[in-house]
Amino acid sequence: MYSFLFYFVLELLGIFFLIISFSVIVIYLTTMFLSALELRDHLRRNRFADYQDIITSPIAPGVSIIAPAYNEGQNIVQNAKSLMSLHYGKFEVVIINDGSKDDTLEKLIEAFELEKTNYAYNYQIDCKPVRGVYKSRNRSYSKLLIIDKENGGKADALNAGINVSSMEIIACIDVDCILSHESITRMVRPFMEETNRKVIAVGGVIGIANNCDVQDGTVTKYRIPTSLLGRFQVIEYFRAFLMGRMAWTRVNGLMLISGAFGFFNRDLVLAVGGYFPKTVGEDMELVVRMRRYMEEQGIAYKVGFVPDPLCWTEVPEDEAVLKRQRNRWIRGTIETLQLHKAMRFNPKYGVLGMLSYPYWSAFEKFAPIIELVGALYTFTLIVIGDFSAFYFIALYSMLYLLTLLVSSFSILYEQVAYNNYKDKKDLRKLILTVLIEPFIIHPKVVMWGLQGHIDFIKGKGGWGQMIRTGFKKSEDRKHVETNLNTES
Repeated sequence: MYSFLFYFVLELLGIFFLIISFSVIVIYLTTMFLSALELRDHLRRNRFADYQDIITSPIAPGVSIIAPAYNEGQNIVQNAKSLMSLHYGKFEVVIINDGSKDDTLEKLIEAFELEKTNYAYNYQIDCKPVRGVYKSRNRSYSKLLIIDKENGGKADALNAGINVSSMEIIACIDVDCILSHESITRMVRPFMEETNRKVIAVGGVIGIANNCDVQDGTVTKYRIPTSLLGRFQVIEYFRAFLMGRMAWTRVNGLMLISGAFGFFNRDLVLAVGGYFPKTVGEDMELVVRMRRYMEEQGIAYKVGFVPDPLCWTEVPEDEAVLKRQRNRWIRGTIETLQLHKAMRFNPKYGVLGMLSYPYWSAFEKFAPIIELVGALYTFTLIVIGDFSAFYFIALYSMLYLLTLLVSSFSILYEQVAYNNYKDKKDLRKLILTVLIEPFIIHPKVVMWGLQGHIDFIKGKGGWGQMIRTGFKKSEDRKHVETNLNTES
């Protein structure tokens, strides 16, 4: 009896993994096709676009740039100046000092001639107590507003910034990100173009600035990271932004806008209660909650995406730091899906409930578990002598080649559309990374995802310490090269 059940379960598992494998193939091929169509249409629409018209347009929406800062004293002044130098007519910069323990606030006060104001702070969204609101005595910094508050985490700090923001669109970013000078003009365009649907949020591409030259808050020369982990993330970001999110945008099924760079309709953010501080995936949760609200109200809407490289950030190249980041990502995904499980396979929520939610559940949330069970299933077949080497090699080779195809096409998309990485040596290194990633990096990502599930079950919270080396390294290298050229 037990023997029969054992083999019956193995048979069911075999059928399950066969279905999963072919589902992955269909999904990847569909994603490639949809993203290619969306990227083609985007390039056609923007081929002759004049973004100066948006800057001078009287109907262009105002933008509040909201940037939380915690212990950013080393770079906060340069980052604030970079944000205030963006090319746009109507915007403000709101920096929230989230209870920093270093000299972040002191440096801001000194650099921008700040003084504490008698600001009537309105707690439209709950957040930790605000200790003070600062503005500059210098008219040159009239766009800058500083909030000093008790520490409450990133989501809480963003809520504090939303409370004081005064523009129609809020741009929530990481304060240490580097933004293109025309990032605002490109990101507000989708809000202005739609006439039949309300654009509730717009996401953008996040570029990787590790090993790039950064001067005066601008990426001046692109290079791929020197480490394998860094190059892996370049490929991963290409796949995620230029393929995955482009494809989801095509069917209006996008559930995630990166917390490092996202634009939102302020009125709607207030209507849904702002960011939820009790999750580590506050960026995804807010987008899902906004979409759910629109579906329940029966209002036609869209979540847009701009595939232009407008924002750059530093990614972790230390394995321990990257592990903590991926652990947090999977916990945030699980929390968001748990909070909104009423949408699962619910036709009331359209594409969101019938397509996006099931996909994220099966291929994001449960992906590490499925891969672990698959490895155990294969090991069990080997032990009992029921293992088909031909079947295993054929299926694994097919999935490996599919992975190569998807990753290679994501590099191709970047080269055709933007061609930022012009050095052929960099491209060769990226191709080599694509070849070895499934064997060296992917197993670690699976293990980090499994640990994220375990930590979620244990109730572990928090972000974990994200150590950044900053962009100074790139600027220092540029100075060294300049000195060498002068000496020669």
